[in-house]
Amino acid sequence: MANLSENKTSLIIDAWAQPATKEAAEKMPEIARLFKQSGSSKLLENGLTTEQIVEAMDRAGIQRLMLSAWHRPGQWVHHNNDVSAMVNQYPERFSGVAAVNLEKPVEAVRELERAVKELGFKALRVVPWLWNRPPNDKFYFPLYVKCIELDIVFCTQVGHTGPLMPSETGRPIPYLDEVALIFPELKIVAGHIGFPWTDEMIGLAWKHENIYIDTSAYLPRYYPVQLLQYIKTYGQDKVLFGTNFPQLSLEKCVQQVYELGLPEDVQAKFLGKNAQRVFRID
Repeated sequence: MANLSENKTSLIIDAWAQPATKEAAEKMPEIARLFKQSGSSKLLENGLTTEQIVEAMDRAGIQRLMLSAWHRPGQWVHHNNDVSAMVNQYPERFSGVAAVNLEKPVEAVRELERAVKELGFKALRVVPWLWNRPPNDKFYFPLYVKCIELDIVFCTQVGHTGPLMPSETGRPIPYLDEVALIFPELKIVAGHIGFPWTDEMIGLAWKHENIYIDTSAYLPRYYPVQLLQYIKTYGQDKVLFGTNFPQLSLEKCVQQVYELGLPEDVQAKFLGKNAQRVFRID
């Protein structure tokens, strides 16, 4: 494989990533099958240090990861403070994405405000299947108001659920459509491309000014044809590159983007410029 650190795209930002720890495998048994099918089980079993993650970024030519904490019902998987420590160690390589206890709304809003104002985080992420609550559920609404107030991005998952959990919460329509109608100021980045409802997701990104798509959890060679057409044409400002690291290899994802043969200006937007603008990264 070519040395991707010497690529022709100067800025690459991964819109969806998380720490690679053994604790995640223990606290998130649902993801074991997903990692096995992706060929990354050993990586999750062994874990990676912060330095090893940065080395993997360097090999792929990636400048920055949007690195997310994780909270699931009943416990933290990766605490905001743990992600903050990684960001502080490499502030030029990581940006923090907060997690909260969705079902404790007052606590959640306070923790989000702390993560943004004290820790400098750029976004909030909630994964609907983990809570069995779609994005139009009442527990999200205080967080949407706070995201607008703090001028940060709300990140969520769309499409079927890779782990063996129900997929209904990931349908873009009606759930995410309703959220965008009620909260038009809310910036939403919907990860995992929405498959098999990719057409719905493209429709929402076209319809709503502040809805974006990120391509995490899918290798570029498997992007749906209609998504590629959208990236190349009227959606070139609306799609962000993502990997779902450590599920997918950073190096493999970047290499496969180059193999798509995107026009150079479109590729630059997709790999980094769109994320830089949406997440307001200096």
